[in-house]
Amino acid sequence: MRLHHLLLALLFLVLSAGSGFTQGVRNSLSCGRNKGVCVPIRCPGHMRQIGTCLGAPVKCCRRK
Repeated sequence: MRLHHLLLALLFLVLSAGSGFTQGVRNSLSCGRNKGVCVPIRCPGHMRQIGTCLGAPVKCCRRK
């Protein structure tokens, strides 16, 4: 029975820790927190896309 409690606690820990990494950048505030800038069309060559700011056409870009 102790093993079940341990496995349940481990499963909860893994799922709760992973949930923070699955959330993407979706607005300009979270873009700025992730050291990015909002670009209207596409990211310049020295930057890569890390999310979106105000919908699909506005990209959140950060230096490579």
